[in-house]
Amino acid sequence: MLLGALLLLLVLGGAVPASAHAALRSTDPADGTVLDSAPRHVTLAFTESVGLLDDSVRVLDPGNRRVRTGGAQHGPGGSDTVRVPLPAGLSEGTYVVAWRVVSADSHPVSGAFTFSVGRPSATTAPVDTGPVEDPVTGSLFTVARYLAYLAAALLIGTVAFVALCRPPERGALRRPLAAGWWTLLGATLALLVLRGPYETGAGPSAALDPYALARTLTGRPGLALLARLALLLVAAAVWARWPRGRGAWSRPALATGAALAVGLALTWASAEHASAGIQVPTAMASSVLHLLAMAVWLGGLTALLRTLHRDRVPAAVVARFSRLAFACVTVLVLTGVYQSWRGLGSWDQVTGTAYGRLLTAKLAAVALLLAAAGLSRRATAPLPAARAEAAVPERVSEPVGGPPPLPPEPAEPAEPAKSAEAAEAAGDDHRPVLRRRVLAEVAVGLVVLVITTVLTGTLPGRAEAEAARGPATTAGGLPVASVTTVPFDVGTPGGRGKVQITLDPGRVGGNSVQAVVYGPDGGISTVPELRMSLTLPARGIGPVDARLTDRGGYWGTGTLTLPLAGTWTMRVTVRVSDVDQVTVTKPVRIGG
Repeated sequence: MLLGALLLLLVLGGAVPASAHAALRSTDPADGTVLDSAPRHVTLAFTESVGLLDDSVRVLDPGNRRVRTGGAQHGPGGSDTVRVPLPAGLSEGTYVVAWRVVSADSHPVSGAFTFSVGRPSATTAPVDTGPVEDPVTGSLFTVARYLAYLAAALLIGTVAFVALCRPPERGALRRPLAAGWWTLLGATLALLVLRGPYETGAGPSAALDPYALARTLTGRPGLALLARLALLLVAAAVWARWPRGRGAWSRPALATGAALAVGLALTWASAEHASAGIQVPTAMASSVLHLLAMAVWLGGLTALLRTLHRDRVPAAVVARFSRLAFACVTVLVLTGVYQSWRGLGSWDQVTGTAYGRLLTAKLAAVALLLAAAGLSRRATAPLPAARAEAAVPERVSEPVGGPPPLPPEPAEPAEPAKSAEAAEAAGDDHRPVLRRRVLAEVAVGLVVLVITTVLTGTLPGRAEAEAARGPATTAGGLPVASVTTVPFDVGTPGGRGKVQITLDPGRVGGNSVQAVVYGPDGGISTVPELRMSLTLPARGIGPVDARLTDRGGYWGTGTLTLPLAGTWTMRVTVRVSDVDQVTVTKPVRIGG
């Protein structure tokens, strides 16, 4: 079973790329805009807080040379923005901004965009997003994450099974308890060492870099891993003092174990999806409860399975675990519903995003797991009743104050013994059935655990939708230019393309317009005429002629005035020859 789980983890670890939680929401300058003068800063706004690397933002000039910029820092809007100062006197042409940051859920994310000063370059520097993820480092890091989840479930679930279900023989559970502790310790150390090269996209050899390790130890994911190591050491010291025999654990020992389990769960919640986005305190509490319920249920199933293979399990132990599992399922349902709403936000995201599809697969696996659990519960239901019936002696009523009862007839000593043996035999008859069904639960539970691990590294549907919509302003409060792409096709060979129109700032009042025409090959194209007008049908305003002029490589104006906010209709006419032209309309939102 363990070998099969490891093979599954290795396959999924190499095949499933980590999809970060953070998504780029907007940039200033906006992607593809043409500016009259060089900007003083480059600002990037994300859907959640991000961490910075030494080389988080790189700017390349039209000749593909590195521009000497200041260091990347968080912008005035907070930790979800990144700002880089630009030097004065940038030359005319197209610039490429390549960025790489670490999202709040600990995954690196990268990308690139362009902007132009004065006029676009005839040739643009290739878009380089920085170092790509090293496949060996990525696979090792992903496998370590899977093993950490599995080990946490085994460790917490085994302890909970021993403490709450009280099996008479605990010797068989010492090995899985030790295996969970050592595996979680090793996986945590691996995650801590690989954190630096995983963030920068370097190979595993970079894990030996002292500077990268020092940077990891000062970041939030690194601090969470250090806290996990400290909790594991405390758990080992406490575990050494817990009773090994049949006696019940003391209340202080139970309270200490519960506190350690909550602390371990917090090391995941503080560095993953729950630590960013909306309702962070509630989300972190829900994440902790969800992880603990999962660990107690799945780890307890593994402990029960091992006990069934090694020892005769009393019916009371099975009944206690059945009640414990039901409580865990209730917690999982409640917290799962909340986390699904928080991650998706709407029904459209269920089938339209990778997060929604993974969540649907997890729900199907959980439904299968519940069905297997129901069969196990049916198999164990007769045990407590049968053994309770055998344990209760028959009572004979006697009238108070009446004559003494007649001497009882000689009892047959074999009957009670037969009843006890029959009850025990009934339990043994159910034991193989229960063992097989618990094994099925454990197998399905591993699938649920794998899907959960992949889900924690996938961009939530709510964040994806937010990034796709984009805000009207940057996090610092500065207006962001409105960029509209208008495709056209005049119906002749080579007569199709698109016009990228930038309204800066895209709000009521004075606006500048830059319009760049791209041909069918994606390169910048020159056309003999380009006209643009705007109409606000809801108020009966327009058309307002933008009066674009050819500025050598692009068309533009700095005198467009829009009096009201609302959804305007943009009408663009592109003439590609003396006789071939086409007019295309597209809505554009103008802010107040």
